[in-house]
Amino acid sequence: MKILVTGGLGYIGSHVVVELQEQGYEVVIIDNLSNTSIDVLDNIKSITNIEPAFENVDVRDKDGLSKFFNQYPDISGIIHFAASKAVGESVNNPLLYYENNINALVYLLQNVQDKEMSIIFSSSCTVYGQADVLPVTENAPIKPAESPYGNTKQVGEEIIKDTCKVKPNLKAIALRYFNPIGAHESAKIGELPLGVPQNLVPYITQTAIGLREQLSVYGDDYPTRDGTAIRDYIHVVDLAKAHVAALSRLLEKKADENFEVFNVGTGTGSTVLEVIAAFEKASGQKLNYKIVGRRVGDVVEAYAQTDKVRNILGWESKYNLEEALGSSWVWEKRVRNK
Repeated sequence: MKILVTGGLGYIGSHVVVELQEQGYEVVIIDNLSNTSIDVLDNIKSITNIEPAFENVDVRDKDGLSKFFNQYPDISGIIHFAASKAVGESVNNPLLYYENNINALVYLLQNVQDKEMSIIFSSSCTVYGQADVLPVTENAPIKPAESPYGNTKQVGEEIIKDTCKVKPNLKAIALRYFNPIGAHESAKIGELPLGVPQNLVPYITQTAIGLREQLSVYGDDYPTRDGTAIRDYIHVVDLAKAHVAALSRLLEKKADENFEVFNVGTGTGSTVLEVIAAFEKASGQKLNYKIVGRRVGDVVEAYAQTDKVRNILGWESKYNLEEALGSSWVWEKRVRNK
């Protein structure tokens, strides 16, 4: 079956493409290369011995997207990653996030609304805001978003759900990720943000290798065991395998409803200082960091209840925090030592 991966040369997208190809799917990637490099295409081929089809298309380009679907009429499923994803940046530039994350999704659905289509949506645990009960289950209330980024994921899910109600030919699963980290074991693909990293782990690895002078830890006065915020960090390869499991459920027509949601995490929360300590242990590097004030839009604590994804999709995480951070460090060293 032919699967479209939007943003397929990005961090998570590239790992999903590898897993799809290794499971025998034919993959078509569209990406506008705004936060990645065309070199990733060669690296995917190097890992899988298969070069996926690639089209340089911006999902916000309505005409370009329409031409794409005319060119590839036999797509059976879509995994939609093409979006902006940094909480802090979204607070500072909300309109960019609403354009990238909402407009693009609407245009994508408009092109496939009358087709038989399986859709996996890249969502986020940010839809829960600061949950009242931890670990967070899929039944937790959706609270007012803490950031424009979080709001785009809430609205994105609603758009898909509303569309599926009136278009029974569409089947969709929203995967609510917790915090993806790590890199493929080959160290040929990994997280390589353009410009200053907006996420914790690439900032850690870039600081350790000397590209950044110092890591800022945003807040040490949270009501947590060491005062720093808690997140559920999941290895990106584990996350990629969850996408394949979710896609298989839809393509095999096993879904109970047209729209389903699953949390994808490890079920374990780690503080920022625990992540730093685990990185130092995995890498043998001492990290230069300082405590600064809290960052707008950040919740105190979030980690997943994973019973639903384990019981229904038969998926669970395999890698621990130290293994994931170790793979990030191997990747960082490879990138900088070219």
